[in-house]
Amino acid sequence: MSDLLGIGYSGLKAYSRALSTIGDNIANAQTPGYARRRLEMMEAVGGGNSIFYRGSTHPGGVDIRGLDRSVDQWLIADSRLTSGDAERAAARLDWLGKVEGALSDETNGIKTALTTLFTTADQLTADPANRTLRAQFLQAVDDVASGFRTAADQLAGMSEGISGAAASAVSDFNANLGALEQINIGLRKARPGSTNEASLLDERDRLLDRLSSQAGVSATFDANGAVTLRAAGTGDLLVGGGVVTPIAVTTAPDGRLSYSIGGAPLAISTGALAGLAEGANHVADQRAALDTMATDFAAQLNAAHQAGIDAGGNPGQPLFTGASAATLTAAPLTPDQVAAADASGGNGNMLAFGAMRGANDPEARWSGHMATQAQAVAAARAHDAAATTRADAAAAARDSVSQVDLDTEAAELLRFQQAYSAAARTIQVARETMQTLLSSL
Repeated sequence: MSDLLGIGYSGLKAYSRALSTIGDNIANAQTPGYARRRLEMMEAVGGGNSIFYRGSTHPGGVDIRGLDRSVDQWLIADSRLTSGDAERAAARLDWLGKVEGALSDETNGIKTALTTLFTTADQLTADPANRTLRAQFLQAVDDVASGFRTAADQLAGMSEGISGAAASAVSDFNANLGALEQINIGLRKARPGSTNEASLLDERDRLLDRLSSQAGVSATFDANGAVTLRAAGTGDLLVGGGVVTPIAVTTAPDGRLSYSIGGAPLAISTGALAGLAEGANHVADQRAALDTMATDFAAQLNAAHQAGIDAGGNPGQPLFTGASAATLTAAPLTPDQVAAADASGGNGNMLAFGAMRGANDPEARWSGHMATQAQAVAAARAHDAAATTRADAAAAARDSVSQVDLDTEAAELLRFQQAYSAAARTIQVARETMQTLLSSL
């Protein structure tokens, strides 16, 4: 009877633990990073048996081998890789979209001001002495300069914003590295197959997911599940052997970002940090292009205006001052100082202004620049959509293995409830049988 009692007791113990595991699964069905757990059980060694030999007539009940997490390492690695690509594309698209907004006519009015400038010049050819038109001409010049300054300020603010975002992301990345080392310490102390070990492994995987979405990392695991983390591509050690090596970010004067580890350059090609670096590069390129365009426009329009004669018979003055988009300013001219005339007549210089319109005039160049920016944003949006779709598919494949299915858990709950009841009944039968034997003596 002692064997029967032992079998019943082992069943109660095992099935109670199994029911607790199912309860954990149900409670954490919506917890991000939680991997479904399953209690591993095996037949217990009965009397007269050993680990090398088991008789067919000596059942020994059930033993608990430990908790098993439902994971597929290949699917996890694929999900992390695609997540890094998706985060990189999303970060890049975000800042390219903001650049497009800063350069749009709704924000700075450059295109409208240039059109007004040339339209007013055309009107002055018909009435060159009209002071109202002359004032409108100068106002359009001021609007062009103001538009360039607005765009330059917007892009400068974006450079600062990207720099701040990168510094925050790097700080978060380094904090996650430190947390991962603490998980490693816990895993080396945890009892294999325990709930504590499973919880630590879940948190380890969550941290690795975050780190992979921030930058490219490569992970290897020891027998305890503790991770050695290196930078993908370069192989620089980030976490391992009790060592945590943080990374750093530096912002150049033009806003470009560079990453380093231990003072040496660190190339990051995936994750949000890579996307921020690409966004910073694009903003820096646009700031340089804006400066070039502003100085070219100023030189071209100044030369055209200085070729004319104002209402007082004096040579035309420059329309703009300043050496960059941020410093471009309209010269303080009066309506009488608008050089509408030239040696050929009272409207000759305005006729020359009108003739500037063409493939390489300021208006056409600005429109072409905006078209190029729109194409870059469209390409970034297509890349982001493709990367997001790929990441979603990889995450779904990973979840198909790891995610908790409530229908499955409900079926398992019923199965182990019945097994628990059967184990309890076994103890009851052993007790009743023992009482019958004792009462017959």
